[in-house]
Amino acid sequence: MQEENIESGSKGTASAANQENIRTTAEQEPSRVADHEAETESSKTATEVDGYTGPQTDAQLMAAIEAILFTMGESVDIAAMAKALNRSNKEINRAIDSLTEKYSAEDSGIMIQRFDEAVQMSTRPDQYQNLIRIAKVPKKITLSDSVIETLSIIAYKQPITKAEVEQIRGVSSDYALNKLLDYDLVKELGRKDAPGRPILFGTTEQFLRSFGVRNLSELPALNKIKVEEFKQEAEEEVDTKLGI
Repeated sequence: MQEENIESGSKGTASAANQENIRTTAEQEPSRVADHEAETESSKTATEVDGYTGPQTDAQLMAAIEAILFTMGESVDIAAMAKALNRSNKEINRAIDSLTEKYSAEDSGIMIQRFDEAVQMSTRPDQYQNLIRIAKVPKKITLSDSVIETLSIIAYKQPITKAEVEQIRGVSSDYALNKLLDYDLVKELGRKDAPGRPILFGTTEQFLRSFGVRNLSELPALNKIKVEEFKQEAEEEVDTKLGI
């Protein structure tokens, strides 16, 4: 009898435990469902959440890009626009080309500039004299010969280290390089996989903008005669500094 009571008590305890587990699971289930729904909701794209589908026609796409470029006031990554507007990079590029042609045909004071994989709306250079009559005159940057030489080497040889620039020029380039960094014409690209891990330098988007080119492939080809003249001038400069 005692064994039966013990067994009965055990069964009762197990039954109570099972009921408690069921109750706990039932209480936790709504929380789990809510967590799952929240996780699913957070994984949705902006399009799925707000129903945004992007511009539907070519005209609407051009208008959207025009509004974005006007509002941003600086270069905008083409891939970023494609993602934001739910269109392909090819469609965005085609719309930008159409927008560029539109401004050119209208003889507008506005132009579209491309910089590698970015694009920007800006004023035409021939409007400068009109703009400075109302806008603050920007500080004019004057590049010395040594700075221009250093910039030319970096533009055509990038990525390149300071030591490599100095090897080509034959003189120290600390001052010139610092000036180019200050003017945002040159930037650090990373480090070379070599002893000491020297910094690699290259040109910036501001460089492309300043010299009126869309990418480095549009830079004029180097004149071999000019290169030889430059090397000779550099050697003469070294000889002068060394008193030879």
